[in-house]
Amino acid sequence: MKCEHVTRQIADYLGGNLNDSALSKIEEHLLSCSACKAEFESLGTTWEKLGKLPEATPPATVKARFYAMLEAYEAGQNVAAIRLGWREKVNNSLGRWWPQQPVFQFGLALALLIIGLISGLAMKAPSQGNQDLMVLRNEVYSLRQMVATALLQNQSSSERLRGVSYSYRVAQPEATTLETLLNTLDYDSNLNVRLATIDALSIFYDEEVVRAGLIESLTRQTSPLTQIALIELFVERQEKQAVSALKLLMNNEMFNQTVRRRAGKAIKQLK
Repeated sequence: MKCEHVTRQIADYLGGNLNDSALSKIEEHLLSCSACKAEFESLGTTWEKLGKLPEATPPATVKARFYAMLEAYEAGQNVAAIRLGWREKVNNSLGRWWPQQPVFQFGLALALLIIGLISGLAMKAPSQGNQDLMVLRNEVYSLRQMVATALLQNQSSSERLRGVSYSYRVAQPEATTLETLLNTLDYDSNLNVRLATIDALSIFYDEEVVRAGLIESLTRQTSPLTQIALIELFVERQEKQAVSALKLLMNNEMFNQTVRRRAGKAIKQLK
C-alpha cells in the first residue's frame, strides 16, 4: 500500500470505519513508513482531544434559527433555476480555494472542524474548557502552518500561490514556516509566486529573521519586479539596515538600470 492510499483513509482509520482487511494493510504500512506513522500519531492525538471535549448544550434559540433557515431554504428552491449561474460562480471560486490533494483536504477540513469547536467553547462560561480551548488553538495554528508549508512545496505554481495566500492566516508563524517563505522568495521559479511571497513576508516584518532574510534576498533576485518590490518595502519600513545591500545593487552593472536608479533614490530616502 502506497503512502497516498494510506493518507486518504486517515479519517476512516481514526473513526474506526475500516474493515479488518483494510485496517491490517494500513497498520502493516505504518510499521515500515516512519513519515506516515508520525502523521497518523499527530492527527490521532488531535482526534483524541476532540473526543474528550465536553458536550456543548445548544441554546434554545438554535432550534428556532434552524427552522427559520429551513424555511428560507425551501423558499429558495422556487428561484433555484434563476440563481444557478451565481451558485456556479461561487462553487468555482471555492473549488480554486480548496486543496486538490486528499491529505491537504483532510488537514484543512480538520482545521475547520477545530475552529468550529473553539467557537462553540468560546460561547460557554469562561470557567469551562479554558485549557482545552488553548490546546485546540495551538492545534489550529499548527494545522494552518502544516497546510501552508505543504502547499508551498507543491510542484504546481497555482498551489504554491495558494500556500502563500494561506500563510496570511498564520498569526504566529513558526520558524519553519518563515524559512519556507524565504526559500520560496529566493528560489521559486514563478515570478508571481515570488511577488506574492514578498507581500506575505511583509506581514511578519517585525520578525528579525524576516527582515534579515529580505535584505539578503535583494541581491539574489534576478527579476527587476521583485527587486523593486523589495526596495519599496524597505523604504516604506524605513529599513536603514538595507542601505548596504542597496549600495551593492546600485553599483553592480549587471543589474537593470531602472532598478539601480531606484536603489540610489532609496538610499537617499533612508538617510
